[in-house]
Amino acid sequence: MLVKDMDEVRLVRRIRVWLAVFIAGLVLSGVTAFPLVWETGLLLKIVQHLAPSTGTVVWVQRVHEGLVATGQRYPFLAYGTDWLAFAHLVLAVAFVGPWRDPVRNKWVLQFGLIACAAVVPLALIAGAVRGIPLWWRLGDCCFGVCGTIPLWFALRDVKVLEADAILQT
Repeated sequence: MLVKDMDEVRLVRRIRVWLAVFIAGLVLSGVTAFPLVWETGLLLKIVQHLAPSTGTVVWVQRVHEGLVATGQRYPFLAYGTDWLAFAHLVLAVAFVGPWRDPVRNKWVLQFGLIACAAVVPLALIAGAVRGIPLWWRLGDCCFGVCGTIPLWFALRDVKVLEADAILQT
């Protein structure tokens, strides 16, 4: 069954919406890797207000104090998270390829799905080695799981476009 021109336009538009969601997530994730001391301070205030006597407060306070102390004594270590932020922004740019030509750049979506799947074992294994609480690691796993959703839908639609292109040749 050939995809009609109007259906093709809709498919491409839908692919771009899914890509926009994924790209926005990467950009947001990247930009928020810069102000960690400020962010953890804000998070600490929020959790102290919502649940003042929980293990969450203890953990967030420990993380915040660690970032503050490290920043004062070893500010150069934050350079590592600067590169983490940069990597997120660069990866976001990679998804412009499938935005422009979804079928030709289908591999970028597949790469993204593999990367999202790899988040889960990394968070669970490296987090355990580093002493990160399980509930925090599971939250980190959500980044990979949530990232698969827009990529999976975009790839599904790309495959429809690809199949139609093959049938037309």
